[in-house]
Amino acid sequence: MKPQINHAHKAVILAAGVGSRIRPLTDDCPKSLMMVAGKPILERMISNCQSCGISEFVIVLGYLEERIRRFVKETVPELQVTFVVNDRFADTNTGYSLMLAEKAIGDASFIKFDADVVFDSEILRRLIASDFLNALCVDRDIQLDAEEVKVIVDDQLRVLQASKAIDPQTAFGESIGIEKISAQTAKQLFAELILMMQQAVHLQDYYEAAYQRLMEREIEFRALDITGLKWTEIDTHDDFAAANQMFNDT
Repeated sequence: MKPQINHAHKAVILAAGVGSRIRPLTDDCPKSLMMVAGKPILERMISNCQSCGISEFVIVLGYLEERIRRFVKETVPELQVTFVVNDRFADTNTGYSLMLAEKAIGDASFIKFDADVVFDSEILRRLIASDFLNALCVDRDIQLDAEEVKVIVDDQLRVLQASKAIDPQTAFGESIGIEKISAQTAKQLFAELILMMQQAVHLQDYYEAAYQRLMEREIEFRALDITGLKWTEIDTHDDFAAANQMFNDT
């Protein structure tokens, strides 16, 4: 019997960033609207969510926000979506953007996506169906360097650390930018983000810094091993070329 899909999750898509490392492709196009194998990244993401039973969306905008609003309105006009705007996208990071989604999420559990990740819907299906209340999708079979968010886990797949600063030699794998957060943990996560963002030193923090603080308070996050399934994060021109090759049959 196939596991039942949980329809209670909202999708939270962080799409505020500039995508400076892939300029000039993002000079007049948000990275989430770049075409991968003939389809915009955001359209693929929304379609994958819908195929897994997710019907409510929160999209955090910033850079070229009107382009994304218009695209969603024209492409999926029936979509149940709340747009949240990070007016400080130029001097903040993903932690700040996620914090801004608090009111739109309310008391729901959610799946968080970085808007530059292209992925097979089976990854999302497994994440939703997993028994883990809080989970990070992790790929073990990948070349790790300083730019990847790496994780260290124990023998029960509990995440002990999640950071770009982790030594690749000690890491279990890479966190791919898709996570499941329970409703109960969401309240604690947003409280932590709000506390952090009151201090200028944290404005450039990634959301993983808040995950790490919760882990240190014994709030459990697990690693969901998605090794072998197709996905890629698009940060560079090489990533973009690899994504087009990887998904050219979908």
